[in-house]
Amino acid sequence: MLSLSRLLCGTVTEGDALRYDRRSAALPPHLLHFSEDKRPVVVWNVTRSCNLHCVHCYAAAADRPFAGELSTEEGLRVIDDLAAFGTPVVLFSGGEPLSRPDLFTLSRHARDRGLRAVLSTNGTLITPDVAREAKEQGFSYVGVSLDGLQPIHDRFRGKQGAFDAAIAGIRACREAGVRVGVRFTITRRNQHDLPRILDLLEEEDIPRFCMYHLAYSGRGKRIAADALAADETRAALDLLCDRVLDWHERGMDKEVLTVDNHADSAYLYLKIKETQPERAEEVLRLMRWNGGNSSGTGVGCIDYLGNVHPDQFSWHLTLGNVRERPFSEIWQDVSNPLLAGLRSRGELITGRCAGCGFFDICNGNLRVRAEAATGDLWASDPACYLTDGEIHAGELVGA
Repeated sequence: MLSLSRLLCGTVTEGDALRYDRRSAALPPHLLHFSEDKRPVVVWNVTRSCNLHCVHCYAAAADRPFAGELSTEEGLRVIDDLAAFGTPVVLFSGGEPLSRPDLFTLSRHARDRGLRAVLSTNGTLITPDVAREAKEQGFSYVGVSLDGLQPIHDRFRGKQGAFDAAIAGIRACREAGVRVGVRFTITRRNQHDLPRILDLLEEEDIPRFCMYHLAYSGRGKRIAADALAADETRAALDLLCDRVLDWHERGMDKEVLTVDNHADSAYLYLKIKETQPERAEEVLRLMRWNGGNSSGTGVGCIDYLGNVHPDQFSWHLTLGNVRERPFSEIWQDVSNPLLAGLRSRGELITGRCAGCGFFDICNGNLRVRAEAATGDLWASDPACYLTDGEIHAGELVGA
């Protein structure tokens, strides 16, 4: 996850992170990317049931019950373990997490144990009452997925009226005083709606926007051909940067992040080096603290069955199950060759990634995308849009 707006506009500095000794437990949410101990943010897919049928869903969720979900009691034990381990954030996801009746019991327990609880939702089930309950029961942030304006969003989500319901959910959160943001997965099918979604953020006074690059996982694997080409990705990043700078100049506080393509860090650094050279070195140090892709290190996943994965996109790669061993024990067991490999991937990754001068701020990008495209977990990620010249220019960075 790259905090594009904070790095581009200089609203976060090295001193901000150093003030907290870069410990996850002490850092405020907007600085967690720069933690030194890399305690994992845990995505917990509490259910696989969902009232929508999204074309890019990595969980391949469906509108039906799924057997084997962790019980409330098992979930409370998971939360206790995560709290004791020092996990800073639990992101409740699905499926649609609001379809789970005990969700607020779990979120309240997470809050009471000192965890930051975040909700990832399609927004359609958020009524004013639900929004107030979310605030009261421990959710500090709600991310609502939008894939475009009404025609495109409803088509992506497989249900007419999904867009209007999601907007109503966002408004309900804002009325209840819940911090809310938009999550947008960009593809060739919806890239033309990106400017309109950014306009919507301004119109609806939404403070946060996350642009996700397509992960080839679940149903997302079926639409891998819809991933942006290199020039299209660069155009999307340029658009985001222009809009961020415009908002900043107008005094509008909008946080903009990009997710799941860590070539964005190199691209942003090169842009800052050209336009704000006096800030380039500090930005580079912050990016190195971020470290790029953190699958298996700074982010982990527990699915609805209790299986532990390196990230939320790699359900086919299992490290263990919380019914058999606590997450904290599984996560620290580097005798697992997959976990050990992810933590020393520089020795394993091949191709363009292996020779990239920006490896220390990208970390080889998204492994599940490389595997889906090539069959090799350690191959280069095909979504890297840097030119050969830019990759080699990275060899001179910091020299």
